[in-house]
Amino acid sequence: MGKDVSVDEVVKEVLKDKSFFEKSGGGITLSGGEPIMQHEFALTFFKKIKENGIHTALDTCGLGTLSAYEKILPYTDLILYDIKEIDPEKHKQFTGISNKKVLENLKLISEWMNINNKPEELWIRTPIIPDATDTDENIMGIGKFIYENELHPTRWELCAFNNLCNDKYLRLGIPWLFEKKDLIEAEKMEHFLKTAKNSGVDKQIVLSTGPVKSKEKARIKSTIDPKPIDFCKITGLPEKD
Repeated sequence: MGKDVSVDEVVKEVLKDKSFFEKSGGGITLSGGEPIMQHEFALTFFKKIKENGIHTALDTCGLGTLSAYEKILPYTDLILYDIKEIDPEKHKQFTGISNKKVLENLKLISEWMNINNKPEELWIRTPIIPDATDTDENIMGIGKFIYENELHPTRWELCAFNNLCNDKYLRLGIPWLFEKKDLIEAEKMEHFLKTAKNSGVDKQIVLSTGPVKSKEKARIKSTIDPKPIDFCKITGLPEKD
């Protein structure tokens, strides 16, 4: 169960680990849900975190208002941005909303970064979901969008589907569209990795992460960033003015 907390309470809790962040080079990531849905809280929190010299990262689906992003970006060191599906109709089919605002916001955020030199890094993340986003057309289309709009992310991550949340859905009695889906085969992820690298982007920025299944047995592929994506909640959140 969650509880209401103030910004100062969260900051106090975070600062307990400040020495760990300093030694490890890590920091704080705001994710969700969608942190931009509580952008005033997120803004105040990031301001106080930066006052204490801690690295900040914002994990977003891209459906916030541009004004909200413009307020928080000056206090953000890294932005993690989802592009799930390049086709607007398929995006709407699987998330309930078109990707038009997601793509437009990404272009505007990239322009803002070029002008203001903040955040320092942009990572684009694409979840590879069976029978949803796992097509050559989608991967190639996203790569083409990145290249043609000169977005210059420092990383484009293909995140392999995981089904760890099946038990959670069963306990809650909620049907999950992907409950029967298995892990993606390692060979298939390698194929999508090659597709992404041949889409026009800098090959050096493309990598794949997450659990994959080999022909012999399921194995966990080593990753640079062990933080998983929550595939149980891939639905984009509509903007609320």
